Amino acid sequence: QNQLHWNQRAVQNPVAITGAHSMVKFCPFSLFLFATSAAAYTTMLSNRSSSKEEQESEKESSGAEPTATTTPFRVVFVLGGPGAGKGTQCALLSEHLGWAHLSAGDLLRAERKKTGSELADLINSKIAAGQIVPASITVRLLREAMESIKSETGNTKFLIDGFPRSEGNVTVWDEVMTEPGLANVEFVLFLDCPEDVMTSRLLERGQTSGRVDDNLDVIRKRFETFRNESMPIVERYEKMGKVRKVVADRTVEDIYEEVKALFA
Repeated sequence: QNQLHWNQRAVQNPVAITGAHSMVKFCPFSLFLFATSAAAYTTMLSNRSSSKEEQESEKESSGAEPTATTTPFRVVFVLGGPGAGKGTQCALLSEHLGWAHLSAGDLLRAERKKTGSELADLINSKIAAGQIVPASITVRLLREAMESIKSETGNTKFLIDGFPRSEGNVTVWDEVMTEPGLANVEFVLFLDCPEDVMTSRLLERGQTSGRVDDNLDVIRKRFETFRNESMPIVERYEKMGKVRKVVADRTVEDIYEEVKALFA
């Protein structure tokens, strides 16, 4: 009946019925509300986007990017027993190929000479006994030296001589330098030299070096420490395919010819 009544009204006044439907579909007030809401939503999105861009711009200009996004240091560990010639080869590579040379031992010796250094006594006692200094100290000194050199010269290529010497060294290095993306170890240069040759070199050096660890008793302790602590590190990196071994009981020139080819 309702349908019939509606049809009858439609026949009697089709214009009125059509007009009613038009008012429902295209009411000016509804259209005004829709347009206003749409404009307000568009403006809000635009403001959010602008605000985000401004924040990112401020972050970039303030240098607040995470350290890991910067180019990591390129690192080559230079390992070998005491007297294997690590410092000599690093000096040549630094001079001819532009790699910055950092000696973990030299950094430790420099630190222990600083007046008022809280680390001096600990470093002195460890070195005098031919033992390895705690890894946290060595890694801290290395990182500070690398950042200082980069700041002053822009150089990001580093030869790290005499490090890592123990599992603890590797663990702390990975935590502080590798995992945050600060450094990438490209390979390990291992200078393989017989102990009798190294002993002769160290005793000869001890006549002029003034180093407390260049005497026969300490040399023997250092060899023992190297065999027990450092050789497992060489073997660890060897399993990773990162060790480049060079026989080091030859002349400096012959050794360097082979070493520099590894950096080509």
